Amino acid sequence: MTSPTFAALGLAEPLLNALVAQTFTTPTPIQAASIPGLLEGRDLLGIAQTGTGKTAAFALPLLQHLMGGNIRPAPFAPRALVLAPTRELALQIEDTFRKLGAQTRLRTAIVIGGASRFKQVEAMRRGADIVIGTPGRICDLMNTRELRLESAHRFVLDEADRMLDLGFIKDIRKFVGALPVQRQSSLFSATMPPEVAKLAAGLLQNPMRVEIARVEATTPKIVQSVHFVPQAAKRALLADMLGDPDFSRVIVFTRTKRGANRVAEDLEAAGHRVNALHGNKSQAQREKALDQFKSGRARVLVATDIAARGIDVNGISHVINYDLPAEPESYVHRIGRTARAGAAGIAISFCDNTEVSTLRAIERQIGNAIPVAGGSPPPAGSQGRQPQRPSSPGQAARRRRPQGNNAAGRVNRAA
Repeated sequence: MTSPTFAALGLAEPLLNALVAQTFTTPTPIQAASIPGLLEGRDLLGIAQTGTGKTAAFALPLLQHLMGGNIRPAPFAPRALVLAPTRELALQIEDTFRKLGAQTRLRTAIVIGGASRFKQVEAMRRGADIVIGTPGRICDLMNTRELRLESAHRFVLDEADRMLDLGFIKDIRKFVGALPVQRQSSLFSATMPPEVAKLAAGLLQNPMRVEIARVEATTPKIVQSVHFVPQAAKRALLADMLGDPDFSRVIVFTRTKRGANRVAEDLEAAGHRVNALHGNKSQAQREKALDQFKSGRARVLVATDIAARGIDVNGISHVINYDLPAEPESYVHRIGRTARAGAAGIAISFCDNTEVSTLRAIERQIGNAIPVAGGSPPPAGSQGRQPQRPSSPGQAARRRRPQGNNAAGRVNRAA
C-alpha cells in the first residue's frame, strides 16, 4: 500500500509550497490519518509519541481553516489557541506554524513565562490569529483581560498526559470554560491514562480517534545499555565516555536541577563545551543553551526532564541517563531524543544501588531487559540501600579491604 501525498490529503497550495520548502515529502502515519478529518472540522483524539509528526498534523488543517475569508483577529482575541506543557515545546510548535504558514498572512503569537510580558501583550494588541502558549502565562493574560478566548474557535491541547503530570488540570478547565461552545478541539497525548481519557471525554465532541502504534524504546535504531555503577563513580565514568569523539552530540539527563548544574560545572572544568537546561534557568538562558546545542557550539547538554519532551534536535548521537528518571515513561521520552529523523542513536544509563528497582520498572515499561555494558547488579537484598558511613575507624578499615570481584570494584576499574 502506497502512502498518500500531502496534495491528496486536500491541503491548499500555499501549505503545499511551504511543505516543499521544508523538504517534507510524504505524510507520516499520524498526519495521513488526522489531516482529512481535521479539514472536515471534526474533533480529534490523537495518541502518539513525540517525534511522530503530530505538530504538522494539527498545524496544517488549522492554518487552512484560518486562511479563508480574509478575517483579521481583534486585539487580544485570537482565533485559535494551542496549549503546550513546556516553554520549549511551545517555541517549537510556534516555529512549525511560522514555517508552514510562511505563504499565508496569518499571525502567530507565543505566550510563555520567562520571556518579555510586554512584547507578548503588544503582539496580542496587534491581533494574533493563533496563540501558542503555556498555562501559567496564558492564565496571567486572561486575568488581566489581555487575552480573551471567546473568538478562539480552534483549540489544540498537546501533550495532555504531561499537562496533567505537571498539575495543570485546573488551568485547562478554566481555558475550556472560556472557549466558545461551538469549536473544533484536538487533544494529543503520548499515553492514555484514565485522567486523560476523562479530560478528553469532557473536551471533545464525537471525536475521531487516531492511535499510532507505539514504537517502543527497544527499536533497533536505539542501542540501549546500562552500567551498574556507584553514585560516587558516575562522574568519572561520564568523563571517560565523553573522551570518545564518537560522542559527538550528547544529552545527559539528571534527576535534579542542582545535579544538572553540578555535572555541567564538572564537565566545563574538564574542558568540554557544555550547557545546562532546567527550570531554574531564565527563558533567555534556556533559549541560548538550546541554540548553542543545536548549532554545535556546545557538544553536551545537561538537562532535567524538562528537555525529555518537545526538544527536537537532529544528530544527537547519545543520550546518557546519569540518573534514572523517577517515572518509567520518562525514560522512553528521554532516549527518544536520539534516533530522530530515521537516524540511529545510543542510549546509556547509569544505575547505582538505589536505582535498581527503578531500572526494573523501566524494563517492564518497555517490555525488554536493557543489556548490561558494565558492572553487575547488587546482590538481592542490598538494592535500594544507601551506602552507610563507617561508625568507627575499625569499620572504615574493614570496608577498605579488597572485596574480590565485586560489582563496585569492576566498575571503578572500568571507569
